[in-house]
Amino acid sequence: MTKPFERHRQAWTTDEIQKLHALATKGVSLKAISKSLTRTEDSIKARAKLDKLKIAKKR
Repeated sequence: MTKPFERHRQAWTTDEIQKLHALATKGVSLKAISKSLTRTEDSIKARAKLDKLKIAKKR
């Protein structure tokens, strides 16, 4: 059985940050970014805010 918060409180790697920037720039949705990086939507929002990134709204 997999733990729901397996990556809870883990530091962001350089690769993850680069991928977040690339996906956000392409206009990928928050949910899709969350799945791609296996992080929570709240974690994605927090990191995007730190990096001053805009995350696409749901359509």
